[in-house]
Amino acid sequence: MTPASDASDARRWRLILGPDAAGTLPGAELSADDVQVDGALEALYGAEAADRRGGLGGSRPNVARWLGDIRTYFPAPVVQVLQRDAIERLGLRQLLLEPELLAEVEPDVHLVADLVALAGVIPERTKETARQVVHQVVEQLQRRLAQRLVASVTGALDRSARTRRPKLPDVDWGRTILANLRTYDAERGTVVPERLVGHGRRRRQGQLKDVIVCLDQSGSMATSVVYGSVLASVLAAVPALRTSLVVFDTEVADLTEQLHDPVDLLFGVQLGGGTDIARAVAYCQRLVTSPGETVLVLVTDLYEGGDADQLRARVAGLVQSGVTVVCLLALSDAGAPAHDGELAAQLAALGVPCFACTPDVFPELMAAAIEGRDVGAWAELAGLPTARPAG
Repeated sequence: MTPASDASDARRWRLILGPDAAGTLPGAELSADDVQVDGALEALYGAEAADRRGGLGGSRPNVARWLGDIRTYFPAPVVQVLQRDAIERLGLRQLLLEPELLAEVEPDVHLVADLVALAGVIPERTKETARQVVHQVVEQLQRRLAQRLVASVTGALDRSARTRRPKLPDVDWGRTILANLRTYDAERGTVVPERLVGHGRRRRQGQLKDVIVCLDQSGSMATSVVYGSVLASVLAAVPALRTSLVVFDTEVADLTEQLHDPVDLLFGVQLGGGTDIARAVAYCQRLVTSPGETVLVLVTDLYEGGDADQLRARVAGLVQSGVTVVCLLALSDAGAPAHDGELAAQLAALGVPCFACTPDVFPELMAAAIEGRDVGAWAELAGLPTARPAG
């Protein structure tokens, strides 16, 4: 190993271990920028940080300077990690209520979840800044997800509207010929159709595909609520869908009327509290008018605080009536979520696939559900571990 690489390794270890390691790492010399990085990390992870709750030195100018430092010396994904750690380790929740500080924060989904959780106590002077931060993140998510979601859903609606047993006037002869080219009869000079493809059926107002998104707004599901709300607002803009959004803890709130404005919608969410999934599913049952044309996406970690027997009975009733029910244990970019594995297995036994899903995979999930495919099988093919029935 060369002296230069030795020095580089020593520098990295010095930054990782902090100032206390300065005398034990020969050759670990820090540049001026390194000193700034070291100071920012020490403020957050140093031995005294836990005693400076609300602090980073105890004054807002120091906090603002710290936020500026980390944005200067770290890439955005690392900045977001440091911010989340600071909120938890140094008690910055209260400081985030100040508009001048909030304007300096690198916005992401986790920050939006924090602001939504704090919405009830954000002072008037901060509300507009908070809305701007949430609006910025919502726009980012819509740019990232909307086009793929709309394209996937629209294509699925078109495919699901086609029939392979059309009446003669409804035969799509062009698609039928393409589907039967392998049966071309050379002697007769014609295709012998083994399978007919029908034109897509026009959906009248009463034949819209219904999508119900039901979000668990307990504290552990915060980022799932943010993603779920934005995705539901995108679905609501698809004309051939009739989308409903229901959020719940121990109470149930129907936010369907706010789907046109996801920022207002998010500030209408009340993160935290207990969980009564059975009560939420009971409400969703009342929204079902055409079971065979309805997809219910239940987003919850299944830690039921209500009546689990009633929950299973209601879900079984929905499945038996023809509703496509999918349980997402998380709708986020995070890894495998904590969830009630026993209840997930019980729902799987009822025919309800239970798995976690990232927002980027959600469009394909909705396409599979709308087309009436086996969503559990689709999830396994997509590499998403699904709950299996017990035994």
